[in-house]
Amino acid sequence: MLLVVGGRVCAGDIEATVTAPSGEPLADAAVVLEPVSGSMPERHSTVTIAQRDRELVPYVTVVQTNTPIEFPNQDPFKHHLYSFSPTKTFEIKLYAGKPAKPVVFDKPGEVALGCNIHDWMEAYVYVVDSPYFAKTDANGHARITDVPAGSYRLKWWHPRQKRAVSARAIEIGAAPMSVTQVLDVKPRVIKPKPPADKEKY
Repeated sequence: MLLVVGGRVCAGDIEATVTAPSGEPLADAAVVLEPVSGSMPERHSTVTIAQRDRELVPYVTVVQTNTPIEFPNQDPFKHHLYSFSPTKTFEIKLYAGKPAKPVVFDKPGEVALGCNIHDWMEAYVYVVDSPYFAKTDANGHARITDVPAGSYRLKWWHPRQKRAVSARAIEIGAAPMSVTQVLDVKPRVIKPKPPADKEKY
């Protein structure tokens, strides 16, 4: 139920801090609030995951279901982007520039991205039904703003987490809220890449 004061719907902000078991801040963790009841508004805008310096940037992207994502190739040679994930299977074969159409991510879940030519390139898309989400920065902080007052399930996700974390029931009001979470993740292994060859790939 939304809280209405003087004809205005009250909304709150939630500040999240995510760390590893060692206490080190954890970047690229998704923080998601799912309403316990009622419909979830759709807030779609086109998102970009670039291919730059033979890397996929950013490493993690969080979007709401039915969000279109563009995959511009900003390198001077072609890439071959793909995903075999059940949530979204697609392939954009050898191409330069920007594909004519974005890819619409229409189901919730995790999507792993890769390049068929450069096997060290990797990125992840986490698709959620809720419009209330954020991703932690390098300091392990994330903020979700303007969340309507009510009951929510607070969920956490990271592409390298060792095990799923149970959702937490929380109440959002007009006052800001702070939450913390420890996620046990595997270290990211950065694969070395050979010198670029503009005549090839």
